[in-house]
Amino acid sequence: MSSIAAFKPKALSTTVITREGLARLEAELEHLLTAGRNEIAERLRHALSTDANAAENADLNQARDEQAQLERRIAILEERIRSAEPVDPDAFNGVVDVGERVRLRDLETGQRLSYDLVGSLESDVFAGRVSSSSPLGRALIGLRKGEVAVVDAPRGRRRLKVLAIETSLPASG
Repeated sequence: MSSIAAFKPKALSTTVITREGLARLEAELEHLLTAGRNEIAERLRHALSTDANAAENADLNQARDEQAQLERRIAILEERIRSAEPVDPDAFNGVVDVGERVRLRDLETGQRLSYDLVGSLESDVFAGRVSSSSPLGRALIGLRKGEVAVVDAPRGRRRLKVLAIETSLPASG
């Protein structure tokens, strides 16, 4: 039984992410490790120099709280980057993959939509990035141009026709 408990499938320890999403996480981490830590260190130095009683120094306590938040965010980003599995879409397979932009038409309203299908760590609906593990993402994966995705959404069932699948190919070396 212990050998079964020790087995950890790769799928559970990794998270799919686009190369652009991984680059965004790495850039945020780099910023926090450099500018973020430097800013907090300066605030701590300033707070320590202004008041003799550290226990009652509100600026010092606030700076320490912000330092703890910063270090938590750094740890989260490091773990996400460590578990990230970058994927590249297959531009020639003709089906919706993670890393591709999908242009859709809502068959009930006629509204045209465009989404980038991304990994769960980088989804941001307001920026047009939909997670491949969301109901919409799961419905779109593997569809071809002209096919219809049926998605159960909070406001009812939506039928979305795939109008186009676009892949931005990485620039060659």
